[in-house]
Amino acid sequence: MSTFLIFSVFFVLVLFFSCLIFWRINARKYISSGTVASAYDSWTQDKLLERLWGEHIHLGFYPPKKSIDFREAKVRFVHELVSWSGLDKLPRGSRVLDVGCGIGGSSRILANYYGFNVTGITISPAQVKRAIELTPYECKCNFKVMDALDLKFEDGAFDGIWSVEAGAHMNNKTKFADQMLRTLRPGGYLALADWNSRDFRKHPPSMLEKIILKQLLEQWVHPKFMSINEFSSILSKNKNSSGQVICDNWNSFTNPSWFDSVFEGIRRPNAILTLGPGAIVKSIREIPTILLMDWAFKKGLMEFGVYKCRG
Repeated sequence: MSTFLIFSVFFVLVLFFSCLIFWRINARKYISSGTVASAYDSWTQDKLLERLWGEHIHLGFYPPKKSIDFREAKVRFVHELVSWSGLDKLPRGSRVLDVGCGIGGSSRILANYYGFNVTGITISPAQVKRAIELTPYECKCNFKVMDALDLKFEDGAFDGIWSVEAGAHMNNKTKFADQMLRTLRPGGYLALADWNSRDFRKHPPSMLEKIILKQLLEQWVHPKFMSINEFSSILSKNKNSSGQVICDNWNSFTNPSWFDSVFEGIRRPNAILTLGPGAIVKSIREIPTILLMDWAFKKGLMEFGVYKCRG
């Protein structure tokens, strides 16, 4: 074996293990709601996530056997969940709360396309600031910094509740459900989507799966995951729920998002390069977690749960 080849292999191994160490020591482990806020403040302020994912910081909806752009799939997801949940049955002018609104992508669609009067809440001050910057004055949206586990609204204040991929950051899923349903008026519509684990009561995780789950929790400030059946039960038993909860697993529709999110860096290289060298390092740093998420959802360790119920 030539000296050059030995050096090349050695260099690749050193680079690999250096990246692995950097990935682990910079884990974003959940400690409190403050760590969630800090993580999203950072992701918002460096603009890398917005440059790559656009204004929708959630997975997309990919129709079977149909090619669709990554960002178009995200918009498609909003419309599919609105239709599936029955939220589109609400008349224009209805009051809708977007719990975990990010930088307001879904809120603006709900306001502009469906005519709702939308209030978006997030625990991240940086996200609220950016959401306001991106929202035209005539768009019927307003944004507030607020903890989803302590909603500062009166009982029954909203005709509809919307929440996408926020629940995985909540350390108390029962309180999360209770706060949403408390602020939903009787007969109102709840539309929710979230990352869920497989039901471990029926199928406990293997040793490998436990290791992977630990990384998925610690890399993106998640306190714990819950199965679709468990969270559905929490919703149905809540005193402010009609009791009839319909849920589904949208893995097959959303899974392409993971690889697509990596390929966005290739399709739109300037989105990263124009932010400087630090952005390149940060983007590479997220790839292992994205690939683990892709594996976990494809293997059924994780499930993309969607829920609908009435107040």
